[in-house]
Amino acid sequence: MQKSDKMAEKSKNKILVTSALPYVNNVPHIGNMVCIISADVYARFLRSRGVDVISVLGTDEHGTTTETKAIEEGITPKQVCEKYFKIHKKIYDWFESSFDCFGRTTSKENYEITQDIFKKLNENKFIKKDILIQSYCSECKKFLADRFVEGICPKCGYKDARGDQCENCGALLNATELLNSKCKICGTKPITKESEHLFIDLPKLAPMLEKWIKKQSVKGRWSQNAKTMTDAWLRDGLKLRCITRDLKWGIPVPLKGFEKKVFYSWFDAPIGYIGITRECRKDWKDWWFGKDVKLVQFMGKDNIPFHTVMFPASLIGTKDGYILLDRISSNEYINYEGGQFSKSRSLGVFGNDAIKTGIPADVWRYYIMVNRPEKSDTDFSWDDFQSKINNELVANLGNFINRAISFINRFCNSEVPEAKPDKRDEKLIKEVNGEIKKTTELLDDIQLKDALKNIMHISKLGNQYFQETEPWKAINENKEKAETCLAICANMAKDLSILIRPYMPETSLKICKQLNIKELDWKEIGKLSLKKNHKINKAKPLFNKLDDKDVEKFKKEFGGKRAEEKGDENPKDIFSKLDLKVAKIVSVEDHPDADKLLVMKINLGKEERQIVAGIKENYSKEELQDRNIVVVTNLKPAKLRGIESNGMLLAAVEEKHGKEIVKLLSAENSSPGDDVFIEGIKKEPAKELGFEEFKEIEMKTDSNGHVLYKGKPLKTKKQEITVEGVKENALVR
Repeated sequence: MQKSDKMAEKSKNKILVTSALPYVNNVPHIGNMVCIISADVYARFLRSRGVDVISVLGTDEHGTTTETKAIEEGITPKQVCEKYFKIHKKIYDWFESSFDCFGRTTSKENYEITQDIFKKLNENKFIKKDILIQSYCSECKKFLADRFVEGICPKCGYKDARGDQCENCGALLNATELLNSKCKICGTKPITKESEHLFIDLPKLAPMLEKWIKKQSVKGRWSQNAKTMTDAWLRDGLKLRCITRDLKWGIPVPLKGFEKKVFYSWFDAPIGYIGITRECRKDWKDWWFGKDVKLVQFMGKDNIPFHTVMFPASLIGTKDGYILLDRISSNEYINYEGGQFSKSRSLGVFGNDAIKTGIPADVWRYYIMVNRPEKSDTDFSWDDFQSKINNELVANLGNFINRAISFINRFCNSEVPEAKPDKRDEKLIKEVNGEIKKTTELLDDIQLKDALKNIMHISKLGNQYFQETEPWKAINENKEKAETCLAICANMAKDLSILIRPYMPETSLKICKQLNIKELDWKEIGKLSLKKNHKINKAKPLFNKLDDKDVEKFKKEFGGKRAEEKGDENPKDIFSKLDLKVAKIVSVEDHPDADKLLVMKINLGKEERQIVAGIKENYSKEELQDRNIVVVTNLKPAKLRGIESNGMLLAAVEEKHGKEIVKLLSAENSSPGDDVFIEGIKKEPAKELGFEEFKEIEMKTDSNGHVLYKGKPLKTKKQEITVEGVKENALVR
């Protein structure tokens, strides 16, 4: 609402925006839409600012996942890609994705660019040959990718574990580790066989790569999780990375002796951004080699190393002058009603389901963005979805726009009246101007969730101003006051139509039609540009409430087998039996009859307990005093050398030089008594848990020191639980 039209000047830089390319072998669910809609919101914002921008999206179509899907459906990999590409395109179009370049990694253009980048890497001595020992099926006469090998998990005994990972316990595996392994295609027991492959020499590229990362991560204001994950790769030392596979479906390797191999999909998929741009634009070189271009990339957290290490390494190694990553925006995951999405179990809302609900795309876009998992996982629930629609879209934004326009329809013959602001009105205008500036800065900094919340706050200010002014009374008692209020509200509605357009383009267009204006750019925000006598159209509701009966219907429809069956199809996770809490160590004493044991008094918030632990060789009493730890509070009490222990502290354990190293879990930002949990697993603690039963619960550390159970972090409401001084996959006991 500022009177000056001086907004941020048009950027001199071009900006190239990409969203991580989704696998084509499935139907995307609303969690998959996070980075796609995020990239679209940012690109739309930039266009509105007058920035020269193009956005790129497409489908990742090569690799084992596509071959696996082809076997499942009894069709060829090419037919899988043709089928699901259409499904993806339809879903992204429905979600109003406005990507300038939409293409495929199977395009002729991507084949040519991928092979060219490989040739340059090879010419520049950044490619090495080495031998891999792989599973081989003598019946199918082919090497088997990890996903084509199934067997018994050596960690938990699960009978249908895959060769890359056990779905039951989450353990990362090699196909050769499986017990009673068999070929997924024919059921034959595979043998192991040597195969020569090509590797990108990351150690040789490391000096150039590390120099670039050190500078760009600061200059480009990379997110903390991007910095942490990238630093972990560098700290552990970059290793040779295999770029070829023994598959038929993929981009052929243009090197003598390797003609029957294809490139690993992780290698050609990021190059797909370039291939898709070339597929869609003749001026693609101006974007991928232009010194005035900034590359901004959106992705899920699992894709970070491929965009901060692997892809830049491939481009640097060509020495061709490709542009490299400038800004990175990575998101965590959206889960569904406390669990994971599963198409096979009809669990969760997938893109085609969202279309069938009859709920407009803008509503889904709003919910996904206001729940954008920026620093930790978030959860989709139908109750929260209903609350966001009814209390935020309908009661706040929709209500304000409708009241402003309908009152002008009713009291001013659908003509915007003259605004004569007094001090109170000027105060509102100044406050709204400040919030508009803040919103713009947040969007510039790619803080999309906070920017959206700020936009809704501006709408709330409008509602409060309207309610306090009471134009329905003032129109008879103080006409000038009422007309000023309505004129200011009409211009606020105009501003909101611009502010929400990146998030809800169709809703923005509806507001413009009701105000009888064309769609305006960002520079028009803050101007009282709807002048006296401007004719507007009739008010119409922007959103509809979501009723309880519809919520219950959707819960049942998308609840899958979990909603239909409570039996063996969905057994309760054993982790739910644990009662983990944060405790503060109050006192520490030596055990009178054991050299390695310590006796500790701990504060659990509402009670104090005594526990005994064998950590004397790893910690001094001074190091333990007043420390926050994580304790299993419902473990069956046990006497250790005559002294009772009522609970057990958790620690990560690993072997170093034949010696056991023990490191305590840390919860320093939490309080004694705080619950420790895994998001998505409802706590239903057993009265007492035996130690043998506890040992069935496998928790391990990741490369960043987080404690994971089935891939999900252990956390309190205030922080994720961490542990220092141990390597990845250290066991937590």
